[in-house]
Amino acid sequence: MKRIVLTGGGTAGHVTPNIALIPKLKELGYDIHYIGTYDGIERKLIEEIGIPYYGISSGKLRRYFDVKNFSDPFRVVKGYFQARKLLKKLNPNIVFSKGGFVAVPVVLAAKHRRIPAIIHESDMTPGLANKLSIPSATKVCCNFPETLSHLPEGKAVLTGSPIRQELLTGNKLEGLKFCGFTANKPVIMVIGGSLGAVAVNNAIRSVLPELLKSFQVVHLCGKDKLDPSLNNLEGYVQFEYIKKELADLFAAADLCVSRAGANAICELLALKKPNLLIPLSANASRGDQILNAESFKRQGFSEVLSEEQITPELLLDTIQKLYQNRNDYVTAMEKSQQGDAISAIVSLIEETAS
Repeated sequence: MKRIVLTGGGTAGHVTPNIALIPKLKELGYDIHYIGTYDGIERKLIEEIGIPYYGISSGKLRRYFDVKNFSDPFRVVKGYFQARKLLKKLNPNIVFSKGGFVAVPVVLAAKHRRIPAIIHESDMTPGLANKLSIPSATKVCCNFPETLSHLPEGKAVLTGSPIRQELLTGNKLEGLKFCGFTANKPVIMVIGGSLGAVAVNNAIRSVLPELLKSFQVVHLCGKDKLDPSLNNLEGYVQFEYIKKELADLFAAADLCVSRAGANAICELLALKKPNLLIPLSANASRGDQILNAESFKRQGFSEVLSEEQITPELLLDTIQKLYQNRNDYVTAMEKSQQGDAISAIVSLIEETAS
């Protein structure tokens, strides 16, 4: 039996593409195992679908001063030796990494064990974790054509991002029913990210009275980000996180407001949902979401507002114009040449593993 170890974690964006690959890998007869952090979001998501899970020590390698910078390197080293031991025990044909700092020791350990490793870079430019992993990788998959110039020639493969196929099978009426919404008013779906996005949440909540005159709003606001004072507001529902009903909520949505994480925007593209992107500020990140959002705006898929420029008036005006011109965005997305990322990546796994 062919065996594969998947790795990646820290945020849902480092896990959901792996989950999207699993049905196809099972279909091809792979014995699948997962290495992640001890208690990251990936543990819950992977154990829920019955895949054997192994937690290892992990630390974040920061570009800024933090007292944890003195202890985290030791956690990474510990994780490396734990990964070596696990890979010796599991003896997989191949490792596939979706990134995040927990993946670095696993990819390095795979090279030590002479196990081929494929990594996937979602953003326009590689993040620090993948930069550390690239020298040990056999192939590097990416989402954007612009990314190829940032990767080693001979390793880089343009594949797109694996999309969970169940997202494409949602039922609009079920989504409306789940939210208690009417079919006579358009729906905006606000996606704050798996860990929440305070700036996005606050921006939407600041314009709710005006927004609800024209729209209904379903708000995925992240863990511990619910606002109980808004629970009885007609036409507005909020959830920390949605899993099973997510496809139905997407089907019910006429527009989406989202952060600009690569996996999130690739899902919006696959679902052909007109969207407003509010990328994570460069002050709080390395600026990858800003580049992702600019690429989607250039291609006519999205409207973009930066955190710094948002005012209630501008936010309302942008959403209204997005809805009025929604068919233009759908047409642009329908012309996208994004391929079948799952088939492309699984074919690369098959080729590399053999």
